[in-house]
Amino acid sequence: MDCPVCKKSMLVLELQQIEIDYCQNCDGIWLDAGELELLLEDTQEKQKLLDSMVVDPNNPEKLRRCPKCSKKMDKVFVGQNKSVLVDKCKRDHGIWFDDGELNQVIELGSVDKNNKVIQLLNDMFAHKLKNK
Repeated sequence: MDCPVCKKSMLVLELQQIEIDYCQNCDGIWLDAGELELLLEDTQEKQKLLDSMVVDPNNPEKLRRCPKCSKKMDKVFVGQNKSVLVDKCKRDHGIWFDDGELNQVIELGSVDKNNKVIQLLNDMFAHKLKNK
């Protein structure tokens, strides 16, 4: 599958037995439909996070194309404070996360800041965190 941002081939990585598509060039991550829900641990917080997703029809950012169906994706705010903006396929094929956004969304949807997934993401991208 090609990255919707830089059009490079993405790597398939396994995170908690869930396959994610990762772009080594721009550090973006694609999750197929339902995979974000599997990464979030707390059921109540997960539902609150999913319910918080709101399409921003007036966002000036360029619309990206879904790597599955090639249709333009929606810009969607995630979180009660609209703190993270992601790209979501209108046909529900999945969600695109720019560099660091998946970690932010998982932190929003997890009460436990020692969440296994957050720790795995930090381990996977430790080389980048050291350079910041």
